[in-house]
Amino acid sequence: MFADSHCHLNYKGLVEGQQDVLARARARGVHAMLNIATRESEWDAVIATAERESDVWATVGIHPHEADQHPDIGTARLVERAQHPRVVGIGESGLDYFYDHSDRDRQRASFRAHIAAARETQLPLVVHTRDAEDDTAEIMREEMGKGAYPAVIHCFTASGAFADIALEIGCYISISGIVTFKNAKDLQETAARLPLERLLIETDAPFLAPVPHRGKTGEPAFVADTAAFLAQLRGEPLETLAAATAENFHALFTKTRL
Repeated sequence: MFADSHCHLNYKGLVEGQQDVLARARARGVHAMLNIATRESEWDAVIATAERESDVWATVGIHPHEADQHPDIGTARLVERAQHPRVVGIGESGLDYFYDHSDRDRQRASFRAHIAAARETQLPLVVHTRDAEDDTAEIMREEMGKGAYPAVIHCFTASGAFADIALEIGCYISISGIVTFKNAKDLQETAARLPLERLLIETDAPFLAPVPHRGKTGEPAFVADTAAFLAQLRGEPLETLAAATAENFHALFTKTRL
């Protein structure tokens, strides 16, 4: 049984055939899916999907790409919406200096607001970081000093050194289909040595479909392919990795147990 710790079921490419997408995931043993929000206009739909489907949960948050368009979304608003019983995490939030779709100061301010919400609610922060390792690590460490909060680095593609920092401050690390790509040697080296008790798996669907589905629209069913590759990479039985990552998902996102 697999848990897809990060997908976008209400994005174009999945939402049009959402019931079929869910059916295919369940047929491959996916028993839990976390439907991630990236902008306020999505929140109601993302939550509605989680209300309707017993194996789907939701987050509320603002992606760093969207930070400029959401200057008024602060900690209080996030905390308010996170009271919903099907909302189990805060995010995704973080820093993206690769695209720079939003001002970097605005990204950093939004990130800190999300961290404060995670601290207050004790719901896990879902962290996006791209080409921003140093600032992400500095902010997360500094904010951890103000009070602990749970977190996961989603779709991990950063350096091995950043992985060590994330583990040091107590984060989980989620591996996506990128690990199956031929040019992902550095990521494969890191993924092979991550402690099993801190490991999650995800699709980031409809993006990043793993081998052998590369080039297709990603969907939660494909988390099984990423898991199979990762288990072989790590020299672990697939059943062991599947069970551990599913347990880790529920241990981190504790509201999914309710």
